[in-house]
Amino acid sequence: MTHVFQRNPKQHLDLAIRGQGIELFDQHGKSYIDASGGAAVSCLGHGHPVVIQAIKDQLDKVAYAHSSFFTTQAAEDLADFLAARSPDGLDHVYFLSGGSEAVEAALKLARQYFVETGQPKRSQFIARRQSYHGNTLGALAIGGNAWRREPFLPLLVPAHHVSPCYAYRDQLPGETEEHYAERLAQELEQKIVEIGPENVAAFVAETVVGATVGAVAPVKTYLQRIRQVCDRHGVLLILDEVMSGMGRTGHLFACAEDGVVPDIITIAKGLGAGYQPIGAMMASSRIYDAIVAGTGFFQHGHTYMGHATACAAALAVQQLIERDRLLENVSARGEQLRAELRVAFARHPNVGDIRGRGLFVGVEFVQDTSTKTTLDPAKKTHVLLKKQGMRNGLMMYPMGGTVDGVQGDHVLLAPPFICTEADISEIVARFVSTVTEVLPA
Repeated sequence: MTHVFQRNPKQHLDLAIRGQGIELFDQHGKSYIDASGGAAVSCLGHGHPVVIQAIKDQLDKVAYAHSSFFTTQAAEDLADFLAARSPDGLDHVYFLSGGSEAVEAALKLARQYFVETGQPKRSQFIARRQSYHGNTLGALAIGGNAWRREPFLPLLVPAHHVSPCYAYRDQLPGETEEHYAERLAQELEQKIVEIGPENVAAFVAETVVGATVGAVAPVKTYLQRIRQVCDRHGVLLILDEVMSGMGRTGHLFACAEDGVVPDIITIAKGLGAGYQPIGAMMASSRIYDAIVAGTGFFQHGHTYMGHATACAAALAVQQLIERDRLLENVSARGEQLRAELRVAFARHPNVGDIRGRGLFVGVEFVQDTSTKTTLDPAKKTHVLLKKQGMRNGLMMYPMGGTVDGVQGDHVLLAPPFICTEADISEIVARFVSTVTEVLPA
Protein backbone atom coordinates (compact mmCIF):
# COMPACT_ATOMS: atom_id res chain seq x y z
CA MET A 1 0.00 0.00 0.00
CA THR A 2 1.21 3.49 -0.77
CA HIS A 3 0.50 6.45 1.47
CA VAL A 4 0.95 8.81 -1.48
CA PHE A 5 -2.42 10.21 -2.56
CA GLN A 6 -2.02 9.59 -6.25
CA ARG A 7 -4.09 11.12 -9.02
CA ASN A 8 -5.61 7.72 -9.74
CA PRO A 9 -5.57 5.75 -6.45
CA LYS A 10 -6.64 2.55 -8.22
CA GLN A 11 -3.67 2.60 -10.55
CA HIS A 12 -0.44 0.84 -9.64
CA LEU A 13 2.63 2.85 -10.57
CA ASP A 14 6.18 1.56 -10.79
CA LEU A 15 9.02 3.57 -9.29
CA ALA A 16 11.06 5.86 -11.50
CA ILE A 17 14.54 5.40 -10.07
CA ARG A 18 16.81 7.01 -12.66
CA GLY A 19 16.70 9.31 -15.66
CA GLN A 20 19.33 9.79 -18.32
CA GLY A 21 18.97 11.69 -21.57
CA ILE A 22 15.63 10.91 -23.19
CA GLU A 23 15.04 7.82 -21.03
CA LEU A 24 13.58 6.99 -17.62
CA PHE A 25 14.26 3.69 -15.82
CA ASP A 26 12.00 1.84 -13.37
CA GLN A 27 12.89 -0.34 -10.37
CA HIS A 28 13.07 -3.42 -12.61
CA GLY A 29 15.69 -1.82 -14.84
CA LYS A 30 13.31 -1.36 -17.75
CA SER A 31 13.89 1.76 -19.83
CA TYR A 32 11.26 4.05 -21.35
CA ILE A 33 11.76 6.68 -24.01
CA ASP A 34 10.15 9.83 -22.65
CA ALA A 35 8.47 10.84 -25.91
CA SER A 36 6.11 13.29 -24.21
CA GLY A 37 8.52 14.91 -21.76
CA GLY A 38 6.08 13.81 -19.07
CA ALA A 39 3.49 16.51 -19.81
CA ALA A 40 5.66 18.41 -22.32
CA VAL A 41 7.99 19.35 -19.46
CA SER A 42 11.36 17.58 -19.77
CA CYS A 43 12.66 19.49 -22.78
CA LEU A 44 16.32 18.81 -21.92
CA GLY A 45 15.71 15.20 -21.01
CA HIS A 46 16.84 13.84 -17.66
CA GLY A 47 20.01 14.10 -15.62
CA HIS A 48 21.61 17.04 -17.43
CA PRO A 49 24.82 17.72 -15.48
CA VAL A 50 24.91 21.47 -16.18
CA VAL A 51 21.45 22.06 -14.74
CA ILE A 52 22.13 19.82 -11.77
CA GLN A 53 25.33 21.73 -11.03
CA ALA A 54 23.49 25.08 -11.27
CA ILE A 55 21.02 23.83 -8.65
CA LYS A 56 23.84 22.69 -6.36
CA ASP A 57 25.65 25.99 -6.75
CA GLN A 58 22.52 27.95 -5.86
CA LEU A 59 21.90 25.78 -2.81
CA ASP A 60 25.37 26.70 -1.59
CA LYS A 61 24.36 30.39 -1.74
CA VAL A 62 20.71 30.64 -0.76
CA ALA A 63 17.99 28.08 -1.48
CA TYR A 64 15.01 30.29 -0.70
CA ALA A 65 14.24 33.82 0.42
CA HIS A 66 10.67 35.08 0.69
CA SER A 67 9.92 37.62 -2.01
CA SER A 68 8.42 40.14 0.42
CA PHE A 69 11.84 40.53 2.06
CA PHE A 70 14.41 39.98 -0.71
CA THR A 71 14.96 39.47 -4.38
CA THR A 72 17.78 37.16 -5.45
CA GLN A 73 20.37 37.30 -8.20
CA ALA A 74 18.95 34.11 -9.68
CA ALA A 75 15.50 35.69 -10.07
CA GLU A 76 16.94 38.94 -11.42
CA ASP A 77 19.13 37.15 -13.97
CA LEU A 78 16.31 34.91 -15.20
CA ALA A 79 13.95 37.87 -15.54
CA ASP A 80 16.58 39.78 -17.50
CA PHE A 81 17.13 36.80 -19.79
CA LEU A 82 13.43 36.37 -20.55
CA ALA A 83 12.67 40.08 -20.93
CA ALA A 84 15.51 40.47 -23.43
CA ARG A 85 14.03 37.72 -25.63
CA SER A 86 10.30 38.25 -25.16
CA PRO A 87 7.83 39.70 -27.65
CA ASP A 88 8.07 43.51 -27.69
CA GLY A 89 7.00 45.15 -24.48
CA LEU A 90 6.55 42.03 -22.35
CA ASP A 91 9.39 42.96 -20.05
CA HIS A 92 8.02 42.44 -16.54
CA VAL A 93 8.25 38.89 -15.17
CA TYR A 94 6.36 37.44 -12.20
CA PHE A 95 7.72 34.05 -11.11
CA LEU A 96 5.50 31.31 -9.71
CA SER A 97 5.61 27.55 -9.15
CA GLY A 98 3.76 26.29 -12.23
CA GLY A 99 1.32 26.87 -15.04
CA SER A 100 -1.94 27.00 -13.09
CA GLU A 101 -0.47 29.61 -10.76
CA ALA A 102 0.77 31.62 -13.74
CA VAL A 103 -2.69 31.67 -15.32
CA GLU A 104 -4.32 32.54 -12.00
CA ALA A 105 -1.92 35.47 -11.65
CA ALA A 106 -2.67 36.60 -15.20
CA LEU A 107 -6.42 36.69 -14.54
CA LYS A 108 -6.00 38.64 -11.34
CA LEU A 109 -3.58 41.07 -12.93
CA ALA A 110 -5.98 41.71 -15.82
CA ARG A 111 -8.78 42.42 -13.36
CA GLN A 112 -6.66 44.69 -11.17
CA TYR A 113 -5.41 46.58 -14.22
CA PHE A 114 -8.94 47.64 -15.07
CA VAL A 115 -9.74 48.51 -11.45
CA GLU A 116 -6.59 50.66 -11.31
CA THR A 117 -7.44 52.42 -14.59
CA GLY A 118 -11.01 53.33 -13.65
CA GLN A 119 -12.83 50.55 -15.53
CA PRO A 120 -14.14 48.41 -12.63
CA LYS A 121 -16.99 46.90 -14.67
CA ARG A 122 -14.50 44.88 -16.74
CA SER A 123 -14.62 41.54 -14.94
CA GLN A 124 -15.67 39.02 -17.60
CA PHE A 125 -13.30 36.62 -19.36
CA ILE A 126 -13.74 34.88 -22.68
CA ALA A 127 -11.85 31.73 -23.63
CA ARG A 128 -12.39 28.86 -26.07
CA ARG A 129 -14.14 25.54 -25.87
CA GLN A 130 -11.78 22.56 -25.69
CA SER A 131 -9.07 24.62 -24.04
CA TYR A 132 -7.17 23.99 -20.82
CA HIS A 133 -5.63 26.64 -18.62
CA GLY A 134 -4.97 24.88 -15.33
CA ASN A 135 -6.60 23.18 -12.35
CA THR A 136 -6.93 26.01 -9.82
CA LEU A 137 -10.50 27.25 -9.60
CA GLY A 138 -9.88 30.47 -11.52
CA ALA A 139 -7.95 28.75 -14.30
CA LEU A 140 -10.49 25.93 -14.42
CA ALA A 141 -13.32 28.46 -14.65
CA ILE A 142 -12.05 30.03 -17.84
CA GLY A 143 -10.89 26.73 -19.34
CA GLY A 144 -13.02 24.93 -21.87
CA ASN A 145 -12.19 21.34 -20.92
CA ALA A 146 -15.68 20.03 -20.14
CA TRP A 147 -14.55 16.84 -18.42
CA ARG A 148 -12.22 18.63 -16.01
CA ARG A 149 -14.77 21.35 -15.25
CA GLU A 150 -17.92 19.31 -14.69
CA PRO A 151 -17.51 18.14 -11.05
CA PHE A 152 -16.58 21.65 -9.92
CA LEU A 153 -19.09 23.77 -11.86
CA PRO A 154 -20.87 25.01 -8.72
CA LEU A 155 -17.54 26.43 -7.49
CA LEU A 156 -16.51 28.16 -10.72
CA VAL A 157 -17.04 31.83 -11.51
CA PRO A 158 -18.98 32.35 -14.76
CA ALA A 159 -16.92 32.57 -17.93
CA HIS A 160 -17.72 32.73 -21.64
CA HIS A 161 -16.51 30.44 -24.40
CA VAL A 162 -16.26 30.68 -28.17
CA SER A 163 -15.19 28.17 -30.80
CA PRO A 164 -11.65 26.82 -30.88
CA CYS A 165 -9.44 27.29 -33.93
CA TYR A 166 -9.63 23.59 -34.85
CA ALA A 167 -9.20 23.42 -38.62
CA TYR A 168 -9.32 19.62 -38.91
CA ARG A 169 -12.84 19.57 -37.50
CA ASP A 170 -14.32 23.00 -38.10
CA GLN A 171 -12.84 24.59 -41.23
CA LEU A 172 -15.50 24.39 -43.95
CA PRO A 173 -14.85 22.69 -47.31
CA GLY A 174 -13.39 25.25 -49.70
CA GLU A 175 -12.90 27.81 -46.91
CA THR A 176 -9.44 29.39 -46.92
CA GLU A 177 -7.45 29.69 -43.72
CA GLU A 178 -7.88 33.46 -43.85
CA HIS A 179 -11.66 33.20 -44.21
CA TYR A 180 -11.82 30.65 -41.42
CA ALA A 181 -9.78 32.98 -39.20
CA GLU A 182 -12.10 35.86 -40.06
CA ARG A 183 -15.17 33.80 -39.19
CA LEU A 184 -13.73 32.95 -35.77
CA ALA A 185 -12.72 36.55 -35.16
CA GLN A 186 -16.26 37.67 -35.95
CA GLU A 187 -17.60 35.12 -33.46
CA LEU A 188 -15.36 36.59 -30.76
CA GLU A 189 -16.45 40.10 -31.65
CA GLN A 190 -20.10 39.10 -31.46
CA LYS A 191 -19.51 37.57 -28.03
CA ILE A 192 -17.81 40.76 -26.78
CA VAL A 193 -20.70 42.87 -28.07
CA GLU A 194 -23.21 40.48 -26.50
CA ILE A 195 -21.55 40.74 -23.08
CA GLY A 196 -20.84 44.44 -23.52
CA PRO A 197 -17.29 45.59 -24.23
CA GLU A 198 -17.30 47.65 -21.05
CA ASN A 199 -17.70 44.40 -19.10
CA VAL A 200 -14.98 42.29 -20.76
CA ALA A 201 -11.50 42.13 -19.26
CA ALA A 202 -9.64 39.67 -21.48
CA PHE A 203 -9.68 36.94 -24.08
CA VAL A 204 -7.57 33.94 -23.06
CA ALA A 205 -6.20 31.39 -25.51
CA GLU A 206 -3.47 28.80 -25.82
CA THR A 207 -1.20 29.86 -28.67
CA VAL A 208 -1.03 26.20 -29.69
CA VAL A 209 -3.66 24.08 -27.93
CA GLY A 210 -2.02 21.45 -25.75
CA ALA A 211 -3.31 18.31 -24.11
CA THR A 212 -7.07 18.84 -24.47
CA VAL A 213 -7.10 18.63 -28.28
CA GLY A 214 -3.52 17.64 -29.08
CA ALA A 215 -1.13 20.22 -30.55
CA VAL A 216 -3.65 22.23 -32.57
CA ALA A 217 -1.92 25.28 -34.05
CA PRO A 218 -3.86 28.35 -35.22
CA VAL A 219 -4.43 28.87 -38.93
CA LYS A 220 -2.83 31.79 -40.77
CA THR A 221 -3.85 35.24 -39.54
CA TYR A 222 -6.09 33.87 -36.74
CA LEU A 223 -4.21 35.40 -33.82
CA GLN A 224 -3.63 38.61 -35.74
CA ARG A 225 -7.36 38.97 -36.32
CA ILE A 226 -8.04 38.13 -32.66
CA ARG A 227 -5.55 40.81 -31.62
CA GLN A 228 -7.38 43.37 -33.77
CA VAL A 229 -10.75 42.48 -32.23
CA CYS A 230 -9.36 42.79 -28.71
CA ASP A 231 -7.76 46.15 -29.49
CA ARG A 232 -10.95 47.48 -31.02
CA HIS A 233 -12.84 46.88 -27.78
CA GLY A 234 -10.09 47.58 -25.23
CA VAL A 235 -9.94 43.90 -24.24
CA LEU A 236 -6.64 42.41 -23.08
CA LEU A 237 -5.18 39.42 -24.92
CA ILE A 238 -3.73 36.74 -22.63
CA LEU A 239 -1.83 33.95 -24.38
CA ASP A 240 -1.28 30.74 -22.47
CA GLU A 241 2.05 29.22 -23.51
CA VAL A 242 2.45 27.03 -20.44
CA MET A 243 2.79 23.99 -22.68
CA SER A 244 3.62 25.41 -26.11
CA GLY A 245 6.16 28.03 -25.04
CA MET A 246 9.84 28.04 -24.13
CA GLY A 247 11.00 26.49 -27.40
CA ARG A 248 8.50 23.66 -27.77
CA THR A 249 7.35 24.88 -31.21
CA GLY A 250 10.80 25.94 -32.40
CA HIS A 251 10.40 29.50 -31.10
CA LEU A 252 11.17 30.55 -27.54
CA PHE A 253 7.71 32.15 -27.48
CA ALA A 254 5.25 30.32 -29.74
CA CYS A 255 3.37 33.50 -30.66
CA ALA A 256 6.46 34.79 -32.49
CA GLU A 257 5.54 32.50 -35.38
CA ASP A 258 2.18 34.23 -35.62
CA GLY A 259 3.55 37.77 -35.44
CA VAL A 260 1.39 38.64 -32.43
CA VAL A 261 2.27 40.27 -29.10
CA PRO A 262 -0.18 39.64 -26.24
CA ASP A 263 -0.68 41.91 -23.24
CA ILE A 264 0.08 39.05 -20.84
CA ILE A 265 1.70 35.68 -21.50
CA THR A 266 2.05 32.65 -19.23
CA ILE A 267 4.89 30.12 -19.36
CA ALA A 268 5.95 27.10 -17.31
CA LYS A 269 6.79 23.46 -18.16
CA GLY A 270 9.76 23.95 -20.51
CA LEU A 271 10.91 26.98 -18.54
CA GLY A 272 12.56 24.79 -15.93
CA ALA A 273 12.40 21.49 -17.86
CA GLY A 274 11.21 19.67 -14.73
CA TYR A 275 14.43 20.21 -12.79
CA GLN A 276 12.57 22.51 -10.41
CA PRO A 277 8.89 23.59 -10.24
CA ILE A 278 8.62 27.01 -11.88
CA GLY A 279 6.26 29.06 -14.01
CA ALA A 280 5.97 32.73 -14.90
CA MET A 281 3.60 35.42 -16.01
CA MET A 282 4.98 38.18 -18.21
CA ALA A 283 3.14 41.48 -18.56
CA SER A 284 3.44 44.53 -20.78
CA SER A 285 4.87 47.80 -19.50
CA ARG A 286 1.45 49.39 -19.99
CA ILE A 287 -0.09 47.04 -17.42
CA TYR A 288 2.87 47.15 -15.07
CA ASP A 289 3.02 50.94 -15.14
CA ALA A 290 -0.69 51.20 -14.39
CA ILE A 291 -0.19 49.20 -11.19
CA VAL A 292 2.84 51.27 -10.21
CA ALA A 293 1.01 54.55 -10.85
CA GLY A 294 -2.08 53.34 -8.98
CA THR A 295 -1.94 51.45 -5.71
CA GLY A 296 1.63 50.40 -6.37
CA PHE A 297 0.87 46.86 -5.21
CA PHE A 298 -0.22 43.77 -7.14
CA GLN A 299 -2.66 42.12 -4.75
CA HIS A 300 -1.48 38.59 -5.27
CA GLY A 301 1.31 36.25 -4.17
CA HIS A 302 2.40 32.74 -3.27
CA THR A 303 4.92 31.45 -0.75
CA TYR A 304 7.36 30.03 -3.30
CA MET A 305 7.19 32.73 -5.97
CA GLY A 306 10.59 33.79 -7.24
CA HIS A 307 12.15 30.70 -5.64
CA ALA A 308 15.91 31.15 -5.94
CA THR A 309 16.79 27.53 -6.66
CA ALA A 310 14.01 27.18 -9.20
CA CYS A 311 15.11 30.36 -10.96
CA ALA A 312 18.72 29.19 -11.06
CA ALA A 313 17.67 25.89 -12.61
CA ALA A 314 15.46 27.60 -15.18
CA LEU A 315 18.20 30.04 -16.17
CA ALA A 316 20.60 27.14 -16.72
CA VAL A 317 17.98 25.37 -18.85
CA GLN A 318 17.35 28.40 -21.02
CA GLN A 319 21.05 29.19 -21.42
CA LEU A 320 21.69 25.61 -22.57
CA ILE A 321 18.85 25.78 -25.12
CA GLU A 322 20.41 28.94 -26.51
CA ARG A 323 24.04 27.79 -26.28
CA ASP A 324 23.39 24.49 -28.02
CA ARG A 325 21.06 26.05 -30.61
CA LEU A 326 18.38 23.56 -29.67
CA LEU A 327 15.53 25.56 -31.20
CA GLU A 328 17.00 24.73 -34.60
CA ASN A 329 16.99 21.07 -33.64
CA VAL A 330 13.38 21.34 -32.45
CA SER A 331 12.30 22.61 -35.87
CA ALA A 332 14.28 19.99 -37.80
CA ARG A 333 13.34 17.04 -35.61
CA GLY A 334 9.73 18.18 -35.52
CA GLU A 335 9.52 18.16 -39.30
CA GLN A 336 11.12 14.71 -39.28
CA LEU A 337 8.68 13.41 -36.67
CA ARG A 338 5.57 14.55 -38.54
CA ALA A 339 6.94 13.37 -41.89
CA GLU A 340 7.80 9.88 -40.61
CA LEU A 341 4.44 9.55 -38.89
CA ARG A 342 2.59 10.55 -42.06
CA VAL A 343 4.48 7.98 -44.10
CA ALA A 344 3.95 5.25 -41.52
CA PHE A 345 0.23 5.92 -41.16
CA ALA A 346 -0.58 6.92 -44.74
CA ARG A 347 -2.95 3.98 -45.16
CA HIS A 348 -4.01 3.40 -41.58
CA PRO A 349 -7.82 3.65 -41.40
CA ASN A 350 -7.88 5.06 -37.87
CA VAL A 351 -5.28 7.83 -38.09
CA GLY A 352 -7.21 10.94 -39.02
CA ASP A 353 -4.82 13.84 -38.47
CA ILE A 354 -1.14 14.40 -37.71
CA ARG A 355 -0.45 17.99 -36.73
CA GLY A 356 1.58 20.40 -34.65
CA ARG A 357 4.60 22.68 -34.63
CA GLY A 358 8.16 21.82 -33.74
CA LEU A 359 8.39 18.96 -31.26
CA PHE A 360 4.76 19.46 -30.29
CA VAL A 361 2.84 16.88 -32.29
CA GLY A 362 -0.70 15.52 -32.07
CA VAL A 363 -2.14 12.38 -33.65
CA GLU A 364 -5.94 12.18 -33.74
CA PHE A 365 -7.66 8.82 -34.14
CA VAL A 366 -10.97 8.22 -35.91
CA GLN A 367 -13.27 5.41 -36.87
CA ASP A 368 -13.32 6.49 -40.49
CA THR A 369 -10.87 8.92 -42.10
CA SER A 370 -13.31 10.08 -44.79
CA THR A 371 -16.10 11.04 -42.36
CA LYS A 372 -13.84 11.79 -39.37
CA THR A 373 -16.24 9.83 -37.18
CA THR A 374 -14.75 9.37 -33.74
CA LEU A 375 -13.95 6.03 -32.13
CA ASP A 376 -16.40 4.66 -29.58
CA PRO A 377 -15.56 6.54 -26.36
CA ALA A 378 -16.61 3.54 -24.28
CA LYS A 379 -13.56 1.67 -25.58
CA LYS A 380 -11.23 4.29 -24.07
CA THR A 381 -8.72 3.86 -26.87
CA HIS A 382 -6.47 6.56 -25.43
CA VAL A 383 -6.12 4.56 -22.21
CA LEU A 384 -5.28 1.39 -24.12
CA LEU A 385 -2.67 3.27 -26.15
CA LYS A 386 -0.95 4.54 -23.03
CA LYS A 387 -0.82 1.09 -21.44
CA GLN A 388 0.51 -0.54 -24.59
CA GLY A 389 3.03 2.24 -25.05
CA MET A 390 4.43 1.64 -21.58
CA ARG A 391 4.74 -2.07 -22.38
CA ASN A 392 6.71 -1.04 -25.47
CA GLY A 393 8.97 1.28 -23.48
CA LEU A 394 7.35 4.44 -24.82
CA MET A 395 5.94 7.28 -22.74
CA MET A 396 3.35 9.41 -24.53
CA TYR A 397 0.45 11.67 -23.54
CA PRO A 398 -2.93 10.30 -24.72
CA MET A 399 -6.26 11.98 -24.00
CA GLY A 400 -9.94 11.33 -24.63
CA GLY A 401 -12.77 13.78 -25.27
CA THR A 402 -10.77 15.47 -28.01
CA VAL A 403 -13.78 16.81 -29.91
CA ASP A 404 -16.27 17.82 -27.24
CA GLY A 405 -15.11 16.48 -23.90
CA VAL A 406 -16.61 13.03 -24.55
CA GLN A 407 -15.96 12.03 -28.16
CA GLY A 408 -12.51 11.67 -29.67
CA ASP A 409 -9.07 10.21 -28.91
CA HIS A 410 -5.60 11.60 -29.56
CA VAL A 411 -2.00 11.24 -28.49
CA LEU A 412 0.35 14.14 -27.80
CA LEU A 413 4.05 13.66 -28.51
CA ALA A 414 6.52 16.18 -27.10
CA PRO A 415 10.01 14.65 -27.10
CA PRO A 416 13.02 16.39 -25.55
CA PHE A 417 14.77 19.06 -27.60
CA ILE A 418 17.99 17.02 -27.46
CA CYS A 419 16.57 14.19 -29.61
CA THR A 420 18.74 13.03 -32.49
CA GLU A 421 17.51 11.91 -35.88
CA ALA A 422 17.91 8.30 -34.75
CA ASP A 423 15.95 9.01 -31.55
CA ILE A 424 13.00 10.34 -33.53
CA SER A 425 12.98 7.29 -35.81
CA GLU A 426 13.00 4.99 -32.76
CA ILE A 427 10.09 6.95 -31.22
CA VAL A 428 8.16 6.56 -34.47
CA ALA A 429 8.90 2.84 -34.62
CA ARG A 430 7.67 2.22 -31.08
CA PHE A 431 4.65 4.45 -31.61
CA VAL A 432 3.69 2.66 -34.82
CA SER A 433 3.96 -0.71 -33.06
CA THR A 434 1.81 0.57 -30.21
CA VAL A 435 -0.91 1.93 -32.48
CA THR A 436 -1.07 -1.17 -34.68
CA GLU A 437 -1.27 -3.42 -31.62
CA VAL A 438 -4.22 -1.44 -30.25
CA LEU A 439 -5.81 -0.56 -33.60
CA PRO A 440 -4.84 -3.19 -36.19
CA ALA A 441 -5.05 -1.75 -39.71
